[in-house]
Amino acid sequence: RCSVLVLAQILTLLSGSGIMNDLGVDTKGGGKSSAAADKVVEEIRVKGGKAVANYDSVEDGEKLIQSALDTLLCGSDPQCCNTVLCHSSVSDLIHRIHLRGSFLVTRAAWNHMKDQKFGRIIMTASAAGIYGNFGQANYSAAKLGLLGLANTLAIEGRKYNIHCNTIAPVAGSRLTETVMPPDLVASLKPEYVAPMVLWLCHEQCQENGGLFEVGAGWIGKLRWERSQGHTVREKNQPMTPEAVRDQWDKVCDFTDATKPSTVQESLQSIVSVLSRVESEGEVDANPTAAAASASGINPAVGQKLPPTTFSFNHTQCILYALGVGMSTKDPDHLRFLYEGHPDFGCLPTFGVIPSQAAMMDGGLSSIPGLNIDFTQVRKHTCKMLNGYNTVSGELTSEATIADVLDKGSGAVILLDVNTYSGSELVCYNQFSVFVVGAGGFGGRRTSEKAKAPLPPPKRAPDAVVIDSTTRDQAALYRLSGDWNPLHIDPSFAAMGGFKAPILHGLCSFGFAARHVLTQFADNDPSRFKAIKVRFVKPVMPGQSLQTEMWKEGNRIHIQCKVKETDAIVLAGAYVDLHSTSEDSPENLTQGGGLQSELVFAEIGRRIKDSGSELVKKVNAVFGWEITKDSKNAAQWTIDLKNGSGSLHTGPYSGKADVTFTVSDEDFMEVVQGKVNPQKAFFSGKLKVRGNIMLSQKLEVILKDYAKL
Repeated sequence: RCSVLVLAQILTLLSGSGIMNDLGVDTKGGGKSSAAADKVVEEIRVKGGKAVANYDSVEDGEKLIQSALDTLLCGSDPQCCNTVLCHSSVSDLIHRIHLRGSFLVTRAAWNHMKDQKFGRIIMTASAAGIYGNFGQANYSAAKLGLLGLANTLAIEGRKYNIHCNTIAPVAGSRLTETVMPPDLVASLKPEYVAPMVLWLCHEQCQENGGLFEVGAGWIGKLRWERSQGHTVREKNQPMTPEAVRDQWDKVCDFTDATKPSTVQESLQSIVSVLSRVESEGEVDANPTAAAASASGINPAVGQKLPPTTFSFNHTQCILYALGVGMSTKDPDHLRFLYEGHPDFGCLPTFGVIPSQAAMMDGGLSSIPGLNIDFTQVRKHTCKMLNGYNTVSGELTSEATIADVLDKGSGAVILLDVNTYSGSELVCYNQFSVFVVGAGGFGGRRTSEKAKAPLPPPKRAPDAVVIDSTTRDQAALYRLSGDWNPLHIDPSFAAMGGFKAPILHGLCSFGFAARHVLTQFADNDPSRFKAIKVRFVKPVMPGQSLQTEMWKEGNRIHIQCKVKETDAIVLAGAYVDLHSTSEDSPENLTQGGGLQSELVFAEIGRRIKDSGSELVKKVNAVFGWEITKDSKNAAQWTIDLKNGSGSLHTGPYSGKADVTFTVSDEDFMEVVQGKVNPQKAFFSGKLKVRGNIMLSQKLEVILKDYAKL
C-alpha cells in the first residue's frame, strides 16, 4: 500500500524506529500473510532503521501500540509513539478498517503522547474523500471521515503539543497499478511523498490541522472557502422556498469569499443573522460583516472582569526593580533597591503589576465568549497613566473589556483597568492583547477606544541607552507576578512557536521606562505622568536592549531595539513627564497628580474623535475650576459651541456659559456616580455660576467613566 511504502521511506530518512503493521491481504481484502510487513521491515533494517512487524488488525489498536512500546521504545526511543501513520488495507470492511481502525490506533497512542507532551499524527485520506469519485461511496465517506477526526484531534491536542495533519497522497502501489499505466506508477515514487510526511512529524514543524495533497514531489495545501451568502428572511416573516429561489445567485456568489477555519467562524453568520433580524427587522446581504457584538468572540465587549486585590510591600518593589534590570553596580539604582535609602521609592511602571493580575489570574479567560490560548498571545499594547510610587499597601483593580477587534490573522482584545487604593484612583492601564488565530470573525478592525501609538521625530535621537538583559531575566521578572509559562517552560514556548522561552514584553517595557527616567527625569519617579508602548517583536533573555529617545517638551518618544539583531521590539512609544515648574500658572493643569486629569484627558480624546457631533448635541462652553487642599489646582474649559469643539487648559480667552468649582476628590466622586451631583450642589461641595440648566448636558460628556 501507498502509506506502508511511505512509512518505510520515512524511517529510512530518519534512521528512527517504527512498527510496520500489515495483515498481508490481497488487493480485494482476502487472505492473510506476514510477508508484506516482513519485507518492508527488512528494507528498513538494511538501510539502518529500526522496525518490527505487527500483524494485528488496526481494530486492535491497543495491541499494536503496546507492541511498539514493548519491542522498540524501552523507555528511551519515543519515535514510534510520536509518529502514528493511520493507514489501512482495502477490504469490504471499509469503515471499520479505514476510519474506526485509525481512531482506535490513535486512541491507543494518545495518552503516551500527552504524558511526554509531544506527538505528531498523520492521517492518510484520499482525493476520493475530498472530491468524491464514482463507485467509491464507502471509501470516500471513510476517507473524509478521517479528515474530520484529524481536525478535532488538532484542536484537542494543541495544548499538549500534539499536532495532527492529514495528507491525500498519490504514489505507486499495488492498488494504483491496477488503474494507472505502468510508467506512471513507476514515476510516482513513495520517495516523493515521504519527505513531506517526515517534516510534518518533526518537532520544529508547527503545522496543525492542515490538509495536504502530495505526490510526484508536489505539495498543495487545501482550505475551505465560503460565499458571503445572503439572508432570505425578515423579522416576523416566514422563510419561503420562493425567497431562496429568488436569491440563489447571491447565495452562490463567491465574490469576496471568506475562508472559515473553525466552528466558531462557521457559526458566526448564523449568530449575526439571529441578532440583527431581531433587532432591526431586516438583514443586509453580508452577515459576515456584522458588528463586533454579533460575532462569536464579541459578546464579551463591555463585560467586567472579577475585581482583583494586590497586597505588597517594599519587597515586591525591590523585586520588580531587579526584574527590569536595576543593579547595585549603579549607585543611582540604590534608591529603588534598598528600603533604607533616604529617597527609597518604587519605580512608577510597577503600576502594571497589579493591573496585569486582573488579566492573567484567570479573569480574562473566565469571560463568556472569550477562549484564549495564552500560547497564542503575541503582544500587548500598554498605556499607563499616573504610575504608582507608594512602597506598600493593598490595591484593587477593576477591568472592563473595552472592545474586540478583528485583525484577520488574530483578534485584539482591548482591556481597560482602573486600579484603586481605597477609593482613590491611582493608576489606569489599557492592555491590547493580540491573540493569534482568533481573527476572521467579521468584526471591526479599528476602535476609537484604542490609544494610538505615535511615531518618533524624523531626526537622530537625543539619547541612546544600551542595557544587557541576563539569561535569567525572564525567570527573575516572572517573580513579580507574570506566571505565564511561555517565559520559562521550553515545551510551552515551543507550543507557541518559539525556539526558547521569551522575555516578558512588560519587562522590556520596564527597561525602556527607567532609561527615560534616568536620562530625562533624574531618576525621580514623581516626574512620571504616562507611558504608551506597542510591543512589536519578542526579546530573548540575554540579548541587549537599545533604547532610543527623542525629547519633545515634556514628551519623550522612545523606540527600543535588540542590539544584536537591530530588530525593533517597542515602537510608537512615548513617556509623558510632569513639568519641573509645577507651580507656574501655565502649568497648573499639569500638576499635583490630579485624579481629574484622567477624566479631562479622556474628554479631550472624545472631542477630538467626535467633537462636531457633540457640538450639535450640547452647544455650550463649560468651565471647570479644580481645587486641591482649598487652593486652585487646575482650570479646564470644554468648548462645545464653536467649530468642531476643543478642550483648553489654563486661563480661557472666551467666556464660559457655565462654570463649576469643585475639589479634585469630589469631582471624581460625582463622575464615578458615588455622589449625586444635586446633593453635592446643595451641600456646597459643587459650586456653579452661569446658566445652571446647561449642567444637564454634561451627561453626554462625562458618561461611561468606567471605560476610561
